[in-house]
Amino acid sequence: MRKAVGAAAMGNLVEWFDYGIYSYVVAYITLNLIPGGDQENAGPVFALAIFAVAYLVRPLGGIILGPLGDRIGRKKVLALTIVVMSAASFCIGLLPTYAAIGIAAPIMLILLRIVQGFATGGEYGGAAAFIAEYAPDRRRGFYCSFLELGTTGGFVLAAGMVTALQVTLSEADMNSWGWRVPFLIAGPLGIVGLYLRSKLEDTPAFLALEEKAQVSESPLRDVLTKHWRPILVCMGLVLFYNVAVYTILFYMPTYLESTTGLDSTTALLYILGMMILIMIVIIPVGALSDRIGRKPLILGSCIGFIVLSYPAFLMLDSGTALGTVSGLLILGLLLVMLLGTMSATLPALFDTDVRYGGFSIGYNISTSVFGGTAPAILALLVLSTGNNASPGIYVAVASLISLGAVLLVKESAGKPLPGSAASVIREKVA
Repeated sequence: MRKAVGAAAMGNLVEWFDYGIYSYVVAYITLNLIPGGDQENAGPVFALAIFAVAYLVRPLGGIILGPLGDRIGRKKVLALTIVVMSAASFCIGLLPTYAAIGIAAPIMLILLRIVQGFATGGEYGGAAAFIAEYAPDRRRGFYCSFLELGTTGGFVLAAGMVTALQVTLSEADMNSWGWRVPFLIAGPLGIVGLYLRSKLEDTPAFLALEEKAQVSESPLRDVLTKHWRPILVCMGLVLFYNVAVYTILFYMPTYLESTTGLDSTTALLYILGMMILIMIVIIPVGALSDRIGRKPLILGSCIGFIVLSYPAFLMLDSGTALGTVSGLLILGLLLVMLLGTMSATLPALFDTDVRYGGFSIGYNISTSVFGGTAPAILALLVLSTGNNASPGIYVAVASLISLGAVLLVKESAGKPLPGSAASVIREKVA
């Protein structure tokens, strides 16, 4: 169990380290790789739009890699995704500047982001299914929350590394080569993740399907024709979940710098403090979901975002230390209620034979439309409306839309995963 959690969480750490780097060095990417990067407003919006490009192909990655994981096993596909993600990030760190090769620089950046997006389409769904299928029923929330600990750890590692570089390097060095260092480190991190995953057996639930010759011949067809209802519920849950994630963890550094006027190092320190707090409480939240259920926590977070998102951004816009800390604290605590529960909730929507594919398809379609586009939309909202608290309205509306899916989801705490009794048997033996 510990090896399974460690291998899955490490892959998630690499994934979100890769994505976190981009959001934390977007100002340097704008200066180096984007045409007109010296323009104060348009440049960052363009760079964030390129960030969103990867999400256009995430559903394709989910459609191809997810069902593949249901046919050949979770382990093999997860090994592939971590290699491709890390290699793409490493190559971003090697890109020539716009001054050196012109328009080819942003084009190459877009292509690498597309490669990242395709691989990521098969990462999170597989990692969540992997841990969920290993975990005992009564402690699934506890173990699955380690996956999101890896997510937050990736952000913390990215933010901490960028902050350390900004503190130790001059602005000129940071602009010329310092911003590339975190991307280059993604390569060795990917190798470590691949090593951990290669040492594991596949999940007991999938191996049981193989032994009984019940692996689906066409998991994509099966999930789209027989399991479209849980896919829709998954999409609804993921809508506000990912809008919250990408607003609070991805867009927030840009927001604090460009909107509230904080310098980049101070903004990252604020974000770093919030994420460390999330890391401290995320495992207890996962364990709490095993005791009181996932649904009360998800519902509480959803209602909290509807009511408190706009006030939280008003606090952030105040420009005071107290307002910034209070706004981040509200948003961070609401977010951790989702981070500690979603990775155990979403795999339980699907049967074992289509779990990887169903999860990946529903998750990535919703993420593509609403999650990855959020930073660019939020930046454009602030720019076009002049209302610095408008991101709070966007998060609140997304949460209101998702409320129906939250009410429809069935409680899964303490129950066997659909189509699988492996964790129940292991739990009784223990």
